[in-house]
Order: sequence, then C-alpha cells, then structure tokens
Amino acid sequence: MLSIIESLGKYTLLMQKVFSRPEKMRIYRERIMYEMEALGLNSIGLTAIISIFIGSAVTLQMAITLESPFIPQFMIGYATREVMILEFSSTVVALILAGKVGSNIASEIGTMRITEQIDALEVMGVNSASYLILPKIVATVFFFPFLAIFSMLIGVAGGYGIAVMTGIMNPMEYIDGLKYCFYMSEVSYAVTKMVFFAFFITSISAYCGYYAKGNSLEVGKASTKAVVVSSVVIMICNLVLTQLLRT
Repeated sequence: MLSIIESLGKYTLLMQKVFSRPEKMRIYRERIMYEMEALGLNSIGLTAIISIFIGSAVTLQMAITLESPFIPQFMIGYATREVMILEFSSTVVALILAGKVGSNIASEIGTMRITEQIDALEVMGVNSASYLILPKIVATVFFFPFLAIFSMLIGVAGGYGIAVMTGIMNPMEYIDGLKYCFYMSEVSYAVTKMVFFAFFITSISAYCGYYAKGNSLEVGKASTKAVVVSSVVIMICNLVLTQLLRT
C-alpha cells in the first residue's frame, strides 16, 4: 500500500514538472509533430488490421447467433456497429496501443535514463520531464481519438465486406442496421474515452521509463510494468467513464 502511495506521489510530481511552462515553443512544436508520426501515424496499420478482422468476426458471430426468423437481419449490422463504437474502437484499441506505444515510450525514456542522457539535459538547465514527455502526451491525446474513429469505420466496413463475400446475410440489411437508431453521442462517448486513455497510456509509460534504474534489463522491466499498469488503469477508467457518461 505504501509503495502505491509513493508511486502516486512521484507520478503527481512528475506531471507537475511535465506541465510547467515550456521554454521554447518552437522546439516543442517540432517534437509534437515528430511524436504524432512516431506514435500516431505508425499505429494506423496495426489499428486497421485488427479492426477489420474484429468487425468481420463480430458480424459472422452475430449472423450465426441471431439466426432466427423472429430476429430481423438488420440487427446484425446494428449489433456490429454498437460493439465497434461503444467498446472495441476505444477500450480494446487503447489496450492494444498500450502494448505498442506504451512499451515504446517506456523503453525510449528508460534507455535515456540509464545512459545518463536525462541527467545531461538537467545539467544543461533543460526541464527534461517537460521536454521528453509533454510532446508525447499532446501528440497521443490529439491523434488517438482519430485512430478510434478510423477503427470504427474500418470495423463496420470489415463487417460489410464479410457479408458480401460469404453471403451470410443481405448486405443492404447490414447497411440498414448500421443506420438504425444511430446517435452521434455514441461516437462522442468513444472519443472522450480515448482522450483519457491516451493521456494515461503516455503519462504512465513515461513515468515508468523516467524512473528506471540500473541496466538494460531494468528497461525491459519498466516497459513490461508500463503495459501492465496502463492496461489496468484503462479498464478502471473505462468503468468509471461508462458510469459517468452513459447513465
């Protein structure tokens, strides 16, 4: 319990340093653009592959499960849309990004810590926490919601594609299901969740790397810890946000 309280205190102090006033905005803008490419654009491929196959699998499962004359076929498209928007494209994609992006951030900053590059920045009078972490947080908080929307579109497109290729249902019925009782508030809900998830993934991973000690083995442990803690926080945050935003 004491270690958790200590970690929360160190995390809070680190975030206070991160969000202190940047020294040179031009340098920060350049780093934010770089981080958007490194952490955001480079995650598009993974997000697309996983989303299209999950959308296809959900459509197939729904078509098999809801095979009843009393259940209209368009409900398959409706169920696929709801699964993709409400949970998969925000929560599950965030868990995947915690593994890819989180471990990358923790290992990058952890390597800089054990090779004393962070100490060198501090000696030169640079706020190392703000310089290294703030651009990553801004980049992910801005870009990850777009990945969530992209995942929704690719997922429902995958469902449509499997309906056309297998003939398991009428594709036009699938489209009718996508339009049935659609509310933009559902997309807003998913995007809002992803903003919180992006912040926690980046800040927790950066914290684990920033306080890494020892050798390269410790960097690996920091990366693993970043993924595990981020995933747990995402699930807790998902439960809390669902209670606050959907009730």
